[in-house]
Amino acid sequence: MIVVEIRNFTNESIITSTVSYLEWYGQKNITGDKEIKMQAVLYSNGNQECERMSFLLKKLDAQILEYKLNNHFTQRSFESEFGSEATYPQVSLGYKHIGNMKETLKYFKDRLLI
Repeated sequence: MIVVEIRNFTNESIITSTVSYLEWYGQKNITGDKEIKMQAVLYSNGNQECERMSFLLKKLDAQILEYKLNNHFTQRSFESEFGSEATYPQVSLGYKHIGNMKETLKYFKDRLLI
């Protein structure tokens, strides 16, 4: 069992629940009568990999908050946050930073999401 705390992007409500690993990462994603969606933050520069990651997250029915280079952050702040060697896209799920596209795909594959 894992404890899940969900906050929407406007921080209006919080759902705290205990669910099994399969409920959270499988197809059920339901606790009681409230649906729990994966929340993803995508840091994008608009390249093809960013578009592909956004498409994949949507197919996984994730709630996506996309930050775009020069609209929401600068290259300097990106490098400050993720390091000068970081590549686009960078993905966080909930409060956990997963990494670039390759690391995110591995994360999903290890959890049988793809």
